[in-house]
Amino acid sequence: MTYETVIEAVVRVVEIVGAAIMVLGGLAALVAGIPRALSPATRATAYETMRRNLGRSILLGLEVLIVADIIRTIVVEPTVESVLVLGAVVIIRVLLSFSLEVEMDGVWPWARWRLAGTAGKAAAPSPRQE
Repeated sequence: MTYETVIEAVVRVVEIVGAAIMVLGGLAALVAGIPRALSPATRATAYETMRRNLGRSILLGLEVLIVADIIRTIVVEPTVESVLVLGAVVIIRVLLSFSLEVEMDGVWPWARWRLAGTAGKAAAPSPRQE
């Protein structure tokens, strides 16, 4: 068994884990979302919650797949072509992750602090004028 064979096996395992995270996370989001959608008390937020949980599992799976691509490119003899392919794959996955986060949160990542600031102000009682 050669070094490259072992690394390829490790990369395949990491890829399987990444795909399993997405599939099992998607199923878990669906299974958890169905009872919420059927309950009148949580029906209004069921879709958003299910969508957010699905997005999180996809993001985590993509991160694991990026790790597999990096391992493959760095450990196996890197060529200019393999590094360029890795760069393209990472850029595509980062853009996909970025768009999923914006879709889930409904706000650009650099504007999240505004939401945190408005949430604290909305929760605080307003001072009474006497």
